[in-house]
Amino acid sequence: MQRIDNFKTIIDKYNVIFFDAYGVIKNHQGLVPGIEKTFEYLKEQQKEYYIVTNDASRSPAQLAASYHKMGLHAITPGRIISSGMLTKEYLDLKVEDGIVAYLGTEDSAHYIESSGLHTIPVNQISSSNIDRVNALIFLDDEGFDWRSDLNIAVNLLRKRTIPVIVANTDLAYPVTLNDVAIAIGGLASLIENIVGKKFIRFGKPDSQMFMFAYDLIRDYRPISKKEIVMVGDTLHTDIIGGNKFGLDTVLVLSGNTLAQDVDTRITATGIVPTYICESAVVEKDMF
Repeated sequence: MQRIDNFKTIIDKYNVIFFDAYGVIKNHQGLVPGIEKTFEYLKEQQKEYYIVTNDASRSPAQLAASYHKMGLHAITPGRIISSGMLTKEYLDLKVEDGIVAYLGTEDSAHYIESSGLHTIPVNQISSSNIDRVNALIFLDDEGFDWRSDLNIAVNLLRKRTIPVIVANTDLAYPVTLNDVAIAIGGLASLIENIVGKKFIRFGKPDSQMFMFAYDLIRDYRPISKKEIVMVGDTLHTDIIGGNKFGLDTVLVLSGNTLAQDVDTRITATGIVPTYICESAVVEKDMF
């Protein structure tokens, strides 16, 4: 494990950079200050980069548009690899017909709607259609009533043996410097424990997420894992996921993991990044 002072060192060493989104590029206040310099330097050095995110709340086009509104135009839909993409792939392969029910916003349902199946929010499940519900997807922590709709989901799974997909495995996400909120992955774990069934999870730290991103690159050029580095702010998703897939990893201290906690967390978890850096910002004086 090596501590580095300037993220430029990482860009200079690797050909492809995988970035987590929340806590690395943006936070509860907007863009991480100075992050645009990183993407300017990436372009200058002709390095490849992708946003590898567990955010299944919106389509890649909508996610890219949200960065554009903040003034970061370097992130286009083709640069975004979301766990929602794996969900769509699973549905295309494994669920042939019927209804797919979801917990999340209408925007988050983009991934399952594009698979050609009939999709409904869980609050539209009734005695007349429950027998046609062939999958349940956890997409986002917003867009539904936590109390009533989670109860509907529990009772659906008591009555139907169907695949349940967690498209975003994050348990929580930061809402201020010191506070977090429960994410959809945390709600999914709650329901999983109640019904006593195992759910299918896509997204970091699952290796399928990294293989999906890796295969996208290999479709058009040869690439070695040694050429890729994963940059994230969370040990339990970004770092262990990258480590397990055989990538070098950078833990940045601009999100979930704070500078005063980093040594304790690494010691307690045994999850060790290749590098630690204050942020993914390339310092201006190093251009």
